[in-house]
Parts: sequence; structure tokens; C-alpha cells
Amino acid sequence: MTSIKDLREKIKAYSQSKLRQPPILPDDLFLGLIIILVAFCSFGLGRLSKIEGAKTPIRIENIPTEVTSKDSSVGTGSAKTTQSASIISTTRNDLVGSKNGKKYYYPWCSGVKSISPANLIHFADKNEAEARGYSPATACKGL
Repeated sequence: MTSIKDLREKIKAYSQSKLRQPPILPDDLFLGLIIILVAFCSFGLGRLSKIEGAKTPIRIENIPTEVTSKDSSVGTGSAKTTQSASIISTTRNDLVGSKNGKKYYYPWCSGVKSISPANLIHFADKNEAEARGYSPATACKGL
């Protein structure tokens, strides 16, 4: 039976003999491997550049670009066309408030859920709500 000491000596002798003579690849095989490696890298980079170029940009459609409103700063009171900063345009009965509170909201805002239907009041626009003493809710974005 072979002891562990004998096995260790055999492994040590084998590894030392291999270290004295490093394995050498033939020049033709080395050159072939380099050519294949460069080809794979080039193919991968080409595919990557094609993927980046094929992405379509994001387009936003159907955005209201103009609204007509009364300009309160001009004394004539004529209608003036202005750029809309908000995607949401207000129409009749788009704003709601509570009889017991002093804030107005869009109907889809989270604060409206806490108002009972009996206390719910509707406003035609922001001017009407503010004329009645209501102010915009801070939790409702876009007001």
C-alpha cells in the first residue's frame, strides 16, 4: 500500500518536471487563435453598434400646445393665446372641493377620496374656486 508521503513525492516530482519545460504552442496555432479572437470581438462590437442605432426615440403625441385664456395683466381683457405648461387642460366641472375645507382638487387626486359625496362641490375653473376662497391643494400635482 502506498503512503500519503509517497503520493506527495510523486506529485511534486511530476509538477517540477513540467515546470522545467513550459508547454509551447506552435506558431501557426497561436496565430490562428489570435485571428479567431479578433474576429469574435469585431463581430460583437458590430452587433452592439447596430443595436444602439436601431433604438427609436420616444415621441409624445396629442399634447395640447395652446390654450385660450383671459389675460388679467392686460387692461383690455382680450383673449390671448399662451403656451400650455400642463398636459392637463381644465374644462367645466374639472375641479372639486369640500364644503368644510378650503382646498380644491382635480377629481382624481388622492385628497378627494376623503371627502364625502354630500360635502363635494364642483368649480368651473380655478378662478371660480379662488373667488370663493379656496386655494390649490399641495398634494394634487398640476394645480
